[in-house]
Amino acid sequence: VQLQASGGGLVQAGGSLRLSCAASGRTFSSYAMGWFRQAPGKEREFVATISRGGDITYYAAFVKGRFTCSRDNAKNTVSLQMNTLKPEDTAVYYCAAFSGRYTSTDIRTWDYWGQGTQVTVSS
Repeated sequence: VQLQASGGGLVQAGGSLRLSCAASGRTFSSYAMGWFRQAPGKEREFVATISRGGDITYYAAFVKGRFTCSRDNAKNTVSLQMNTLKPEDTAVYYCAAFSGRYTSTDIRTWDYWGQGTQVTVSS
C-alpha cells in the first residue's frame, strides 16, 4: 500500500491542524493505521494508532486529549486532528500501515510509511 500524508504547516501555539493520509489499493481496511513523528535530532516516535474498523484508538501520553485519530475506510483515508498545539509538537509527521495482529506502538513493526508532512508550531 502507498501512503500520502498532507495537511502540515505553520501554526501558532494553541492552534489546530488536521493531517490526512491517503492510501492506495483495495486493502486499506485490512491495516491498522498509525501516526508517528520525528523532531530534529530525535528518533521517530509513536503518536497514535487506530484499529482496522476505526473503533479503537490509542495515543501516546503526550498527545492524549489533544489529538484525535480517525479513518474512513470507504475513502481510504486516515486523519489526525491536532488541537491545542505546542511548540514541542513541531516535527515531521508520518502515517503508517500495520499488517500484523491488532496494532503496535513499536516503529520497527510497521510495514508501510508515507513520506511525512512538516508541522511547525511557533511560540
